[in-house]
Amino acid sequence: MPDRLSPLDASFLFAEHRTAAMHVGAVMTFEPPEHGRFDADAFTELIGSRLALVPRYRQKVRDVPGRLGLPVWVDDPDFDLGFHVRRSALPAPGTEDVLRDLVGRLLARQLDRSRPLWEVYLVEGLADGRFAVVTKTHHAMVDGLASMDIGAALLDLTPQPRESPPDDWCPAPEPSALELAAMAAAHSLRRPRAALDVAGRAVADVREAASAVGRTVEAVVAAGRSAAATRPVQPLNGATGEQRRYGMERTTLADHRAVRKAFGGTVNDVVLAVVAGGLRRWLISRGEPLTADTSVRAMVPVSVRARSRSEGSGNSISAYLVDLPVAEPYPLARLMAVRDAMEIHKRSGQAVGASALVGLVGLAPPILHSLGARLASQFSSRLYNVLVTNVPGPPRPLYAMGARMLDMYPVVPLAGGQAVAIGVTSYDGGVHYGLTADRDAMPDVDVLAAAMGDSLAELADLA
Repeated sequence: MPDRLSPLDASFLFAEHRTAAMHVGAVMTFEPPEHGRFDADAFTELIGSRLALVPRYRQKVRDVPGRLGLPVWVDDPDFDLGFHVRRSALPAPGTEDVLRDLVGRLLARQLDRSRPLWEVYLVEGLADGRFAVVTKTHHAMVDGLASMDIGAALLDLTPQPRESPPDDWCPAPEPSALELAAMAAAHSLRRPRAALDVAGRAVADVREAASAVGRTVEAVVAAGRSAAATRPVQPLNGATGEQRRYGMERTTLADHRAVRKAFGGTVNDVVLAVVAGGLRRWLISRGEPLTADTSVRAMVPVSVRARSRSEGSGNSISAYLVDLPVAEPYPLARLMAVRDAMEIHKRSGQAVGASALVGLVGLAPPILHSLGARLASQFSSRLYNVLVTNVPGPPRPLYAMGARMLDMYPVVPLAGGQAVAIGVTSYDGGVHYGLTADRDAMPDVDVLAAAMGDSLAELADLA
């Protein structure tokens, strides 16, 4: 029987529209192998041989007729590896400016819904013999943490590629529209019984159930109050178009850890303080007035996969809404404000539980669920001003066919009404900031990216 998308995963599918492509991914740069040139054809074959590790990459989404149920994953009988793995080359001299421009154009293209929802681009022609790999995977398939797991499946811990697992994949027959409708009807009939089962288990521990419900209600109320208090920040919130720009900034994990060690908190607190300082510098460069009341509200996703009972490659995330003190001129004061705000969130337990809240929406007919997801995306600027997501990556070097990976910049989707979304990934001693931006609203995305490095330098000097 085909796997049905969870309500949260379906939300990312429904939220996609003409000006909001909902894919995540990475921009990875590699040095040339020690012996010989990088063999792009062999790497393509390697990707094909590793797909047994990620079965979802050979499945596509099928809608249920009449929206009687949420969409399902089915095997693609016409799977074509050559469609998903593509090659490109940069004009000489292969600068990172040209790479960023290419990445922006690639991110603007939505994934083909009639095929498995992923693409990999092999980009040759970087200076010094380097090359890049750009990945795109629809957010309905995977969240940021799990996408790193998938990336690691395609890379190796040593220059010598490991043996690929046996691959005897044979696509299962694709269900007809009538079969999909019948399965959705049967699923709906089972839902009341599932609800009774959940209720029965709750009765076994009324006190714990009441506490959990109370925390959920508090989180909903807190989110509502936060939304009411959020004000658009003109350079960050406005109408967005279809085209994208991409910014990159390379920093070190040692600097982030030095700041954390000197002033307390977590590395994620330091990242948020760096973003606050970077946004402040960027707003000043644009001549924007900063007053004591100026604040930028960040949506900060938090992975709960480690403590989730669910398995698989779906989404398992919650999120905090954090006010970034961009009006504060002193770097240490910004860090203390962010650290205190995050500590209050953690103690209150009032994270916005995306899986739980969207799960409640999922009890409604899927057509209403689709409408709700679209509205949430288009009116996101009323909930927050900027997305900031920090995902830890591999702490040791990774290789592609003998070529060592140098950098790993994350790609995060841009919601409606947002000018920029900021992704952060650590890898092999570095911390890489990747900025997905609207092409027209953010012609100076490189200025904002560079401001992140300057903001960290301020804190590192104090430490």
